[in-house]
Amino acid sequence: MERKYNKQPKFHIRKGDMVKVIAGDDKGKTGKVMEVITDKSRAVVEGVNMMTKHQKPSAGKPEGGIKKIEGTLHISNLMLVDPASGIAIRTGRKLNEKGKLQRYSKKTGGFIK
Repeated sequence: MERKYNKQPKFHIRKGDMVKVIAGDDKGKTGKVMEVITDKSRAVVEGVNMMTKHQKPSAGKPEGGIKKIEGTLHISNLMLVDPASGIAIRTGRKLNEKGKLQRYSKKTGGFIK
């Protein structure tokens, strides 16, 4: 069923979460989510999927050079790392004590953040 008002999709990860890469060249690496791009279902993870960018010298940046930047990863290739135990977990959503929908760990049953 499509959401009526807020068309923005809900993902299992958010900005600031620690995640583990489960597929691709950087499989097994962990890092902090720096940005989530919702319309493309992708995320930028700190220190993962490093790409080389060639910067041409300009008036604003006269030095130019070759820089390493983080590329994006598809969200399906990321797994949330539980802040309490430090292991990769699957997540779900359920109502907390205050009646608000909140993420929880399917392994331990505890709420996340």
